[in-house]
Amino acid sequence: MNRKQRRIFVAALFYLRRKKPRRHWVHPIRSEAARRECGEYHRLVMELRLDDDMFREHFRLSKELFDELLARVGPRIAKMNTRFRQAIGPAQRLAICLRYLSTGDSFRTISSNYRVGRCTVGRVVKEVSAAIWDALLPEYLPAPCMEDWRAIADGFSHRWNFPNCLGSVDGKHVVIEAPDNSGSLYYNYKGTYSIVLLAVVDADYLFRVVDVGGYGRTSDGGSLYNSAFGEGLRDGTLDLPEDAVIPGSEHRGPMPFVFVGDEAFPLRRNLMRPFPGPHVPGEQRVYNYRLSRARLVVECAFGILSSQWRMYRRMMAVSPTTAEACVRATCVLHNYLRVMTLRRRQRADNSSVLTHPCH
Repeated sequence: MNRKQRRIFVAALFYLRRKKPRRHWVHPIRSEAARRECGEYHRLVMELRLDDDMFREHFRLSKELFDELLARVGPRIAKMNTRFRQAIGPAQRLAICLRYLSTGDSFRTISSNYRVGRCTVGRVVKEVSAAIWDALLPEYLPAPCMEDWRAIADGFSHRWNFPNCLGSVDGKHVVIEAPDNSGSLYYNYKGTYSIVLLAVVDADYLFRVVDVGGYGRTSDGGSLYNSAFGEGLRDGTLDLPEDAVIPGSEHRGPMPFVFVGDEAFPLRRNLMRPFPGPHVPGEQRVYNYRLSRARLVVECAFGILSSQWRMYRRMMAVSPTTAEACVRATCVLHNYLRVMTLRRRQRADNSSVLTHPCH
């Protein structure tokens, strides 16, 4: 092929690969009028507000919690209207994000239901998830101080019979679509691509520390080592309580406060793991049983998380950064729902005591 023929071939290839001109600035199906007339938010969601149970099944939040969450994140996710188009409102943006987190449906499906663009759904999910994390983090997932660690230890001692325990540690693989040009970084031992959610959970199934974004090929021990929590555990900067005497073992002297994990984690002064092997002596078997009861708290928390937010039941066809934002949002929403439910029960109990005829 001579130079002239090569130029003709390159020009023809460029002509064939050039993008087609857009037929619509905004497709009629996704116009503002069609969205208000047939969109899921303006039709179905408004009808669901008449039934609190169905609304909770749809968004995993009650109407009251949805409105309160909207008041918290609304100013962060509001967009400005322009002369060319009307911006999607904060309530609808929050509904789109919660619908993805609660179902894991594809962006194309949510786009068709809400009458917005597929790329718009992707941006909304990423931005609103980050806003939820920023708005709820200071109150519902703060960094524990020494008094918080002591309260967590009291909870494990009374509820799970494991004294001086500061939390249960484990990692969860969140399955994602293989990222471009990532090689085997996200390929895990299960044969899927994933990012790692490393979490510390207290006795009431609340997340106290989360680290999201570890490569799927990394083990739980490696994820702990690479995380900020693991670095603080090694450096002694987590503000842990001083050693205390365990009731019934005064002869052993003060014992350190510890986190509990499975065999994938290393044995350290503040990190306990079970004795290895299938056949262990009697005292070691009792210790393994007690540690297993305390360690299963984090497994139960992961189970509650994945049953509440069904995106964990599917492969997330999003970029790793979007997946990290979604995982962080569900973790803080998990704490938000449990804390608000507990507060509502306490208010109900107090009101029933005050209105009781015997008082």
